Parts: sequence; C-alpha cells; structure tokens
Amino acid sequence: MVKIKDIYDYLDAIAPFSTQAAYDNSGFLVGDINRHIRHIGVTLDITPQTLLAARRIGVELIVSHHPVIFEARKSFKAGDMAFELASAGIAALCPHTSLDCAAGGVNDVLAELLDIDKPEPFPTAEYPAGMVRVGFLPMSGAEELAEHVSKMLCAPVRFCDGGREIETVAVCGGAGGSCLEEVIDAGIDAFITGDASHHHFLNAVQGGLTLIAAGHFETENPVVPVLAEKLRQEFPDLEISVLEQDIPVETFFPDILR
Repeated sequence: MVKIKDIYDYLDAIAPFSTQAAYDNSGFLVGDINRHIRHIGVTLDITPQTLLAARRIGVELIVSHHPVIFEARKSFKAGDMAFELASAGIAALCPHTSLDCAAGGVNDVLAELLDIDKPEPFPTAEYPAGMVRVGFLPMSGAEELAEHVSKMLCAPVRFCDGGREIETVAVCGGAGGSCLEEVIDAGIDAFITGDASHHHFLNAVQGGLTLIAAGHFETENPVVPVLAEKLRQEFPDLEISVLEQDIPVETFFPDILR
C-alpha cells in the first residue's frame, strides 16, 4: 500500500520543497506521514467547501497548493481548517511556491494555457528561481492581450496599457507584483499575474509595461487538474479526486454597466 510519505517524496522530486520561498510553509502540515492511504483529494485551497467534499467521498489526504497553515499560530480551535482536518482524520500536504517554480508547475501550466511560446524562467531577486516565466505572444496591444487572457481563463481581468505592441510576455500566477520593477527593467512588453495593486498599475504605465491582473484563483487553479493527473500516472492504484472549489471573489456589475 501507498504511504503519505510516498506522495511527499514524489512531490519533492517534481517540485522540491527546498526551492520554496523563505516566507513560505510548503510541505507536510497535518497528519501522520507514515499512514497508508487509498484516496487523495487535490485542490487549490483547503476550505470548508473542499473539506466537506473530501469527507463525503472518503479522502484521506488533501494535496492543496496553498498551505493550510501559512503563518505562525499560537492556537488551533474549532473552525480552523487545520483543526478540522485533524478532527476528520484527513492529512494535508501543500506544495506552494515549490510548485510555482517547478517545471510543469503553476506557471508553466499558466503559460501553456495562454498560448505563450517558448516560456523560460525569468530570474528575479524577489522570488525563487523559476517563479516567473517569460515567452512570446505577439499582440497588437494591451486590449487584444487582455481579451485573450480573459477568454483563456474565462475570467474578467483588469489591465493597463503600456503603449506599445506586444511580443514578450511574463507570467506569474498569484501575487506577482513584487517583481514588477524587474520585469519593467528587462524591457518585457507585458506582464500577466493574478493580483496587482493600484500602485503596481501606476508604475507599469510609467514604465511602458502592459500589466494584466487576472485573479489569484484564476491564474493558479489551472494547475489543480494537471497535478491530479500527474498523481494518477504515478500512483495508478490510488483514487485521485479533484475537489471542486468555488471562485472566492465575485464580480458585481451595476445595471448601468450591463
């Protein structure tokens, strides 16, 4: 039978936990790593919704991208997801920034989904090696690129116009704003990430960079079915389920804008 330790070792081989960012808490976070399991659930986040789904179908281990324990805690009480996992006898294994950086991980999946040609790791001082990918996606300008991203991700996007035709495009799923200045300094034409602040957009316009914020969930969730399929291929005797998760952020359009 397969132990959780076997799943850990496999994930460590394809997305080494040693490559995670200094601020991160990737790894095995809840449960008994030597437990034998038969059913894994894969999801972006461990939430009441995904935990309920896991309990209903008999999942013994959840592999989630985002760590169920991220910052230091002094207590775990009823309602906290780590407490609820332990109470339900479900373990948690969370490859976060290690999966962002990995070949075939979050950002390679995002680049492929967006039809970016020849994506390569783009080194930054802010993130571990491989967190950002840069490739080619010729577009006439910001609006065409924004429409393309929105269509591919089936999501609304926010963007600013860098004022030039687009050839080179950087991608970083999730919150990639910290490396914005490095992307500008490299002369890249456009940057697609999940979250971007008002000041990120101001700096992008000033630097002649088209910046697109397509949503944290929307830019990272595509890796979930890919990771589930990798686990199925590696562990054919296990049942691997994708735990469906609703997008946590909703968009409201007043009637005047409809």
